[in-house]
Amino acid sequence: MTPQQYCEEKTAKSGSSFYYSFMFLPKQKREAITALYAFCREVDDIADECTDFNIAQTKLNWWRSEIEGLYQSKPQHPVSKALLDPIKTYHLDAEHFIEIIDGMEMDLKFNRYEDFKQLQLYCYRVASVVGLLSAQIFGFSNRKTLKFAHDLGIAFQLTNIIRDVGEDARRNRIYLPLDELAQFKVTEDDILQSRESDAVKKLLDYQIERAEGYYDRALRELPDEDHKSQRVGLMMAAIYRTLLREINADGAHKVLNSRTSLGALRKFWLAFNVWIKNF
Repeated sequence: MTPQQYCEEKTAKSGSSFYYSFMFLPKQKREAITALYAFCREVDDIADECTDFNIAQTKLNWWRSEIEGLYQSKPQHPVSKALLDPIKTYHLDAEHFIEIIDGMEMDLKFNRYEDFKQLQLYCYRVASVVGLLSAQIFGFSNRKTLKFAHDLGIAFQLTNIIRDVGEDARRNRIYLPLDELAQFKVTEDDILQSRESDAVKKLLDYQIERAEGYYDRALRELPDEDHKSQRVGLMMAAIYRTLLREINADGAHKVLNSRTSLGALRKFWLAFNVWIKNF
């Protein structure tokens, strides 16, 4: 199996909405973004699946060393080997890969977030930085596009957090800011015990409103001249925002006991429509 085949398999197995957007890219960019996403999956899986803190920390530290080796043209892992050409072709910064690892490390150290400022840092590291790297791969002519990528990343991560409230609670994780739980008179136990109360619904409606605001802001910030080059970002926005609105339509508090998702055909159709509109 070649490094690129490894990355493609890793990406396809994830079942992510991103996969349906990548397929519209030309070969070189598709391979680059697939390698980037495979890297994100590798380090995210450590935080999600490794229950021993010391082992997980050791694995993340190994990836820090691996990124250093990558930028010295000495990659060892299949994902790093697949990234070797893209980091040069698209001028991807090593610091951004380290930031992503730092974000995954936050998952090892925290299972609660005191306020949105702390959560925002997490969202920046695990999502906005990925957006910035992606924007460089897709290409842009106006640097305002980086602001679009930053805010769209926050929107995506907030959508993930809202969708996964129940699933995260069953792993003793609460990503919703604790000061906002208090504001809406929701206890940690309400979340952990999956109580679908009016208070929880109002709390989650508030989170949805915030995420919608980030989508609005990101779309306003994308310069007209970069709409075509950033089509994949716009496709992902269409898929994720549709998911967010499905959650809202179903009753936001339902995420405590069920997971809202979009079918493969619907994701492809949403992506295809955006591609055509921005051709």
